[in-house]
Amino acid sequence: QVQLVESGGGLGEPGGSLRLSCASSMSISSINRMAWYRQAPGKQREWGANIYKTRRTDYRESVKGRFTISGDNGKNTVYLQMNSLKPEDTAVYYCNGEGPGLGSHWGQGTQVIVSS
Repeated sequence: QVQLVESGGGLGEPGGSLRLSCASSMSISSINRMAWYRQAPGKQREWGANIYKTRRTDYRESVKGRFTISGDNGKNTVYLQMNSLKPEDTAVYYCNGEGPGLGSHWGQGTQVIVSS
């Protein structure tokens, strides 16, 4: 069982930055894929970015060039650096970890609100 705990959400201004953290109870180097998803009010949860244990990263088109996903194996933590924030980035952000034999695990989410 993997426990994931997100933090770092809050209020950000348009054009500003926030950094989200996802602390894992399991070594992230043992997790095949870590990802960030988000769910805006009244919308379906959508994938935003992921990082594989190979360090390969992928991004949703709407966040590409603005968001950066990274991992710190020593801290068993995955980060999402969000720059050039837009009001449409407002959502609850969820961390997900999955891999063969591990299944899929979710954190409880952290709220991000982008507003002036």
